[in-house]
Amino acid sequence: MRHIISILLENESGALSRVAGLFSARGYNIETLTVAPTEDLSLSRLTIVTSGSDEVIEQITKQLNKLIDVIKVVDLSEAAHIERELMLIKVRSTGKDREEVKRLADIFRGRIIDVTESTYVIELTGTCAKLDAFIQAIDAGLILETVRTGVSGIGRGDRILKV
Repeated sequence: MRHIISILLENESGALSRVAGLFSARGYNIETLTVAPTEDLSLSRLTIVTSGSDEVIEQITKQLNKLIDVIKVVDLSEAAHIERELMLIKVRSTGKDREEVKRLADIFRGRIIDVTESTYVIELTGTCAKLDAFIQAIDAGLILETVRTGVSGIGRGDRILKV
C-alpha cells in the first residue's frame, strides 16, 4: 500500500542523507521525496512516498523517530489529507497538434507557461493520478521532456505537523 510520510527535521547538513540512508540500508524504496525549509528556517519538512505493508511502514516510522535530526513523523495516509504534485511537461506542438495540445491542457486545467514555434511547456498540478492521466491522454510521440516534483501533502482540518 502507498503511504505518504511527512517528517519534520532539523534543517542541517546531513539530515536528509541520514533519512535516505535509513531507507537504503533497509532496502525500502522511496518513490518520491520533497524537502524544503518551513516557516521556521531551523526546520525542514520532508515528504516521502513509499509503499509497504502496515508493518513495514510502522517499522520505517520507528526507525525514523530514532534519528537524532528527526523531530516528528506522521503518516498522512492514515487520515484525511491533501496531496499535490507539480509537473512541467514540454511537448511538440506544430500544425494540427498545436490546438489539440492546448485543448488537452485546458481540460486538465494546466497552464501553458512557455511557447515557441514548435513547443509548449505546460504546468500541471494535482494528484499523481491526474498527472498520469494527462500523460496517457497526450500522444506519447509529442512528449519531449517531463519533470515532476514529487508529492507534497498536508493533513486536513486540525491535524498539523508542528513542534
